[in-house]
Amino acid sequence: MMFNKMTPTERTSRFWHFDGSEEMNDGPAALVRELGSLAWVHRHRLIACTVAGFILAGLYAHSLPRTYVSTATLLLEPRQAAIPGQDAGPQQNLDLNRADSELQIISSERLLSEVFGRLNLEDNPELGPQPPSMIGSVIAWAKQTIGLAGPSTPDDVNTASKVTATAEENARQAAFGKFSKHLAVRRVGQSYVIEIQYTSVDPSVPARVANAAVSGYIMQAVSFKAETVRARSEALQGRLEALAAQVTAASDAMKRGELPAIPTPDADARVIGAALPPLAPSGPRVTLITILGGILGFLAGSSLIALNFARDRKVTSAEELARETGVPCLGSFLDTEKGYAGPFRELSSDCAVSIRDLRTSIEISCSTLRNERSLVIAFVAWGDGELTSFLSMGLSQLIKAGSRDVTLFQSAEWFHRLNENDGAPSHSLVDIALSDLQPGPFSFQNIRGVAVLPIHSTNVDANLLADFRHPRVSKVLTAARDRGDVILDLPPITNSKDALALATYADAVIFVAHIGKTSIGEVNSAVQQLRRARAKVIGTVLCE
Repeated sequence: MMFNKMTPTERTSRFWHFDGSEEMNDGPAALVRELGSLAWVHRHRLIACTVAGFILAGLYAHSLPRTYVSTATLLLEPRQAAIPGQDAGPQQNLDLNRADSELQIISSERLLSEVFGRLNLEDNPELGPQPPSMIGSVIAWAKQTIGLAGPSTPDDVNTASKVTATAEENARQAAFGKFSKHLAVRRVGQSYVIEIQYTSVDPSVPARVANAAVSGYIMQAVSFKAETVRARSEALQGRLEALAAQVTAASDAMKRGELPAIPTPDADARVIGAALPPLAPSGPRVTLITILGGILGFLAGSSLIALNFARDRKVTSAEELARETGVPCLGSFLDTEKGYAGPFRELSSDCAVSIRDLRTSIEISCSTLRNERSLVIAFVAWGDGELTSFLSMGLSQLIKAGSRDVTLFQSAEWFHRLNENDGAPSHSLVDIALSDLQPGPFSFQNIRGVAVLPIHSTNVDANLLADFRHPRVSKVLTAARDRGDVILDLPPITNSKDALALATYADAVIFVAHIGKTSIGEVNSAVQQLRRARAKVIGTVLCE
């Protein structure tokens, strides 16, 4: 049991890394760097989503009808009692409770219905029935198609007259409901100033409605005092005539959508601002909607990228690959299709420089083995063998150009491409291992000084019987090592376990990842499988 206990160093190493292999990249700065890197990688998608948001929001904003707003302001004054025989009575105190009460009076249905009727707004097209929307039309069509409406019955015919009789009243109520929603009454802060605001698509309507609402409020206030004076038997004719004149002026002004033409001192309110016809539409706010659409487009694009990143984390950069897997990235190859036109052709200058740097990294990692013997280098990928074949052939060419013999065990697919015009059968590593043949010069094909031998045979049954852990395979690889360096172009890990079996013979195993196709999880899984098989994984290579 004592051997299962953790030593103090092992226990502490869970919190502090003494070897310095892991860098502490926690904190907000690391998060900002990660987000910035992710945004830069997906910049085209983010820009496209943002531009689409701007365009859609701009089209939507321009499709909305233009609305116009007019505002009339009213100042509440201390209430004066209507005492007969005096022009002005003692003033009553004005408090905030009364201001709230007057606010409710102005927005009451009684006053608004009076304004609605005096201005004949029932016939206003804006407040009348509107054509059904696209969604409503689709729903109605669906109901009619599936027969939810049903055929008409005698009862429906009998009730048709009642429906017709109430249709006008329902239309008036619907129009009045829309009218009430367009009218807004509010106090300015905690003051005694009340704003009456009306919104309409017709620029000539808002000012008339706002002024009519003010006139209606004045008419109600003065009418109440007139009724109070008229109810007293001792009312003076002069006082009554003054109040009647104010009521008539307010009533006429409400019909015209204007303010009273004469002073109304008995209204307990003073008009401090008449509603004026709007000079420009106040809505919709096209610029604000467009900017909001762009922001929503950017957020939508960011959300899609974040969800895609969380669901399927593809490799995007060498730094991310090294950070997420803990395995050093030995090099990056861009535009491999342009850099390598075909099997064993001339490499482009950029690819030649990248392969030379890769060879240098391998030599540094295996410097202790290089002095004792030749190296066996293996390339393996997750599910695509194109890149491993590209790197193995490029590295073998570079090693041969350095006056060093090299043997390449090539994947069968690419080897048959080399011999697609040659009908003569060739041996493979499987054939030599199964038949116990001694590998000789006749077994390998010399291509530009590189000895090439396919790993798998063209015989499917032979591949099924192949055992790459057999001593015969080890003899073939040892013989090839005695002649010089050995490059293993291993089949993908997902195809079979042959790659794991052959990787154990290599002094350096390099995993090849594809930008935008290989995920971080696949790289970690491949590295774990190789290490469990006791393969010596020294790094990764990133290709595009």
